[in-house]
This record gives sequence, structure tokens and C-alpha cells, in this order.
Amino acid sequence: MRVRGFKSRHDAVFFLTLLAPSTLVISFYVLLIKVLSEYSAPAFQAFGPRLITGAEWDPSRPAYGLLPAILGTIATSAVAIVIALPVAVCVTVFLNEFCPKVMARVLSSVINVMAGMPSIVYGLWGAMVLPDFLKNYVMLPLSRYLGFIPLFSCTPVSGWTLFTAGVLLAVMIVPYVASLTIEAYAQVPAGVREALLSIGARPHLVCRELLKLIAPAVVGAALLGLGRAAGETIAVSLVVGNVNYIPYCLFLPGETVSALIANNFPEASSYPLMINALYAAGVALLALGFVLNVAGLVLMGRWRRLVGNV
Repeated sequence: MRVRGFKSRHDAVFFLTLLAPSTLVISFYVLLIKVLSEYSAPAFQAFGPRLITGAEWDPSRPAYGLLPAILGTIATSAVAIVIALPVAVCVTVFLNEFCPKVMARVLSSVINVMAGMPSIVYGLWGAMVLPDFLKNYVMLPLSRYLGFIPLFSCTPVSGWTLFTAGVLLAVMIVPYVASLTIEAYAQVPAGVREALLSIGARPHLVCRELLKLIAPAVVGAALLGLGRAAGETIAVSLVVGNVNYIPYCLFLPGETVSALIANNFPEASSYPLMINALYAAGVALLALGFVLNVAGLVLMGRWRRLVGNV
């Protein structure tokens, strides 16, 4: 029997079976946005733009400003991607061009496992290893020799800083970014490499041209990694210092939006409008992550269409 719009009743049943979970997923995200909007609205109404641009966080007044946490999120995420992207690209080239195939498959599997590892595992490792090591061997030398650069202008007092949180985030997102760039590099048509080799291009020139070809995918992977770094919570809160003020240097303690929410939510009901301010922080983080992820997915989509036309 032919159902209108479908070739058979089986096609219609199959479509309805897929429609239900798809609608459920979309409804969940619509409900998420609705709840965040409703609970954050009182804070936006009470404080207006100062909720985003203000720097004071004093529940007793009450006065809430998210600017230090937003800037801390941007700073730690930027440090993470500046470190993680070159490492991910180097790993990609090594696995695809110079590593034996058997070893490359093993290492790729290890990278995929690391990409899915719980963030608390990285956080516990980072809290134990990174603060003292980075303070003594990275931050102090950078402050001593490159102190004329504003980001390195302060002498670190402790190892729990924005820089430490950024390095930890870099360790966490390297496998994620690398897995995306490895996939993109491997999907370049073999004819492109063969054409370069046929005109006498040396291996490093072949790698350079292939990287140029997948540049949109690399940028897309970087943006997706940046979005993931911006949303990390527990691992960052263990090493960032959790101090709510606007930092002028990476070697100072700070706070991120996700850490602010995690650290203050248990006591939020005890203070007026505090829980609404934390939901507003969630809205800000959602907006930042949405922009980064959409930009990354658009670039990845453009690259796939480009490769499909090669």
C-alpha cells in the first residue's frame, strides 16, 4: 500500500520511528534554553548590563559581575588552543607520513581513548603535577626574561594560575583536536599526494601543501577544541586558583565561568539573586560555546565539500 509522501507503509513507519527520538533531542535543548532563560531573567532585570560588564561578586549586597570569570574563560581557553593546535598538527603529520602503519593505528586508538577520558582524571593529575612544575620551570623563567610582555609581567606567587589551567586544558583537548585533524588529513584524496610526488616535491613540501588543503578543517577543529575547553569545569577549578578579579597577567590566579558556577552553586540558595546570577553565567557560557561550535562545524563542513570536489 502506498502512503502519501512515501513509497510504502514500511517507509512511513520507519520515518515515524526516527522522528520520535529526533524530536525528543531537539525538545530537550529547547527546554534547556527555556529553563536557563527563565532562571537567569531576574538577574538580568536586576543588574542589567552590569551583570556581564561588572567585576564585583558580593552576595551580601547583592552585587554580581561576570566579567572576571568570562575573561578567565577566554584566557585559559586561548592558552589551551595556542599550545594544543601545533601539537595536534605535528601528531597528525607524524602519524600519517612518517609513522609505520601498525604503530599509527595503535597510537590513533590511544588518542581516541584519551579524548574520551573523564576530565576529573586529568584534573587530579594536573593538580598534583602541574602547579609546582610550571611555576619553577616555566612561569618564573618567562616572567624573568619576557616580563616586558604584559601577559608575563607578574612574578608567580603560586602555581595555581590561569596559565596552569590553560596548560591543563591543552593536555585535555590535544587528543580531541588531533583526532579531528587526523581524520581530515587521512581523507585527502591519494591523487593529490601522488601528483605532488610526481613533480619531485620533497616530503616536507608534500606535508605543507596537504596542510594548506585541510586548513579549514584545522581551524574548525581548533574552534571545536576551544569550545570544549571553555566548558571544562572540575579539572579547571582544581588548578585555576578560584579568585574572582580581573587578571592582568597569566601568572595570577583567576576564575572561569564554569568554575564559578561549580564553586558557588551549593550555597546559592542562601543569598538573594545568586542562583539567578549563576544561571546567567550559564547563559553566557552557552552562548560562547554555541558560537565557537557553530563556527567550527561550518568550517569542517566547508572543508568536506572542498575535498569532495577535489
